[in-house]
Amino acid sequence: MKLAKSLFLGSVAGLAAVAGAHAADLPVAKAAAVEYVRVCSTYGAGFFYIPGTETCLRVGGRVRAEYQYLEPTSREDDSIGFRARGRIQLDARTATAYGLLRTFARFEITHNTGVYGRDSAIVDQAFVQFGGLTAGRTVSFFMNSDLPNENWGTLRFYDAPTVNALAYTFSFGNGFSATLALEEGAYAAVADDVLIRSGSSLAAGQRTPDLVANVKYAGTWGSAQIGGAVHQIRSNVLDTATYGPVLGGTIPDSAYGWALTAQGYVNLPMLAEGDALWIAATYADGALAYLGFDPDVTVGTAFNSVIDAYIGPDGDIDTGRGWSIAGGINHYWTPTIRQSVFGSYARVEYSNNAPAVANDFNEWRAGTNVIWSPVSGLDIGVEVLYSNLDPRGVVGNDDDDAWEGRLRVQRDF
Repeated sequence: MKLAKSLFLGSVAGLAAVAGAHAADLPVAKAAAVEYVRVCSTYGAGFFYIPGTETCLRVGGRVRAEYQYLEPTSREDDSIGFRARGRIQLDARTATAYGLLRTFARFEITHNTGVYGRDSAIVDQAFVQFGGLTAGRTVSFFMNSDLPNENWGTLRFYDAPTVNALAYTFSFGNGFSATLALEEGAYAAVADDVLIRSGSSLAAGQRTPDLVANVKYAGTWGSAQIGGAVHQIRSNVLDTATYGPVLGGTIPDSAYGWALTAQGYVNLPMLAEGDALWIAATYADGALAYLGFDPDVTVGTAFNSVIDAYIGPDGDIDTGRGWSIAGGINHYWTPTIRQSVFGSYARVEYSNNAPAVANDFNEWRAGTNVIWSPVSGLDIGVEVLYSNLDPRGVVGNDDDDAWEGRLRVQRDF
């Protein structure tokens, strides 16, 4: 009996050993390696490597809640408004043998009421940069985008508008660069792209983009830039009943407007960390949008239309001229409380034969705001702005002024 039991146990042990040996010969499926997200410190805080690539990505955005009071001129006017704005942006960067390859996209959706006007949903920026090439929608190269201006209300300068552009930037080292760009046209008169509003004349179709160029220096002390723009002005067939005696219904030759600007800022660390003084001065002839104007300027009951050009009595295109200067100073009272004081002055002039819609005027604006940042990325502030418009040559369209105030709560991430 004992012998049988021993034989049985031995057989079982042998079979187990053989089975184990065969099992060891079978392929074993290994778990896939987990690829954790890696921090990318090359381009600053917030970037991480997209798994499986050498591309660094930063996801950011903004939420802004704003409330505005604007002094009304009649009972029908809104005097208050509410704004809620959401922003999402993506910044992807890859180092290549040809230089940095960057793709940037920013989307903004805004809901407005009252004095803010209509809602909007726009692609604020969307561009590709490859070496010195920039293609897509970006801040106009006419503007020094480094300016630390803190104004919320309108000042008269080309305040960082985004435009569709094709540009190339030449970097010379030591902070110097130069850019040549083709940009979508900047119009002072934008109603149905009518650039010349005199009698029944109409603007012709756009044939040439605006040519924009700049030379820039950026250093530890601040930044300085000189920029220029050339803008085409074209008219369509004129009304022969109105202009027949002079023109016989002919089409005037195309004209070109232009604008020049000097913009810069200096850091003022001797006052407080983060303090800065900035200024922007611009002159324009036939390209008044580069002064920061929309077609119609209204302050209180005073108003004036701003047009790039008009048809003169001799049948040629005559241009409007103007200049503006804007500036401000930012000061940190404490590391979390800062204040900005800012203002602008603008002057627009037309010749004596200009149509009634084009009148000389002066405008100046001044304001201040105080912002509290209790934690990083959160701003809570108030702003007050005073504006005055003085049109010339229109009976009953006397100078007037207005006050406006804003409360803003904003989180950037």
